Amino acid sequence: MQNVNHTFLVDGGRWLLKGTWLEANQEPIPVTGKILVSYTQEDWFSMAAKITFPDQVKPELILQSRGKLELGEQIFTYVLQHSLFGRLEGEGWITPHAIVQQFILLGDVSRCTGFEHYWQLNANHYALLSGIYNSHRLKHLLEATLERV
Repeated sequence: MQNVNHTFLVDGGRWLLKGTWLEANQEPIPVTGKILVSYTQEDWFSMAAKITFPDQVKPELILQSRGKLELGEQIFTYVLQHSLFGRLEGEGWITPHAIVQQFILLGDVSRCTGFEHYWQLNANHYALLSGIYNSHRLKHLLEATLERV
């Protein structure tokens, strides 16, 4: 499968994130962030993200991932270091209009899992929906837009 026309994750670049952090029975919290995607030789990518909350109502979220996305492939694997949850492993799919990722916390008996869904609006904009589950209960959601800068 060809990697379609995706510009997020498939290509290196800088992105701005603007959205809302949601937790059960809590008021939504606006968030902003920056994402940097880079590639090294042999199709290895790195993604670093920093998400900040207004007035430091919560600590910054820092995410660093590394994976291999080969040209022409639909499915990829990656590892993610998350400032709240630690080390996660995941798998991603490249579809014609979206990039979908799911992950699991390594060594976690409470079965912490999550997902990220990046829907391409156009070459410079994506919509993001991300969630974290703990023992089959949704704990956090992030809905945001990404803009390439």
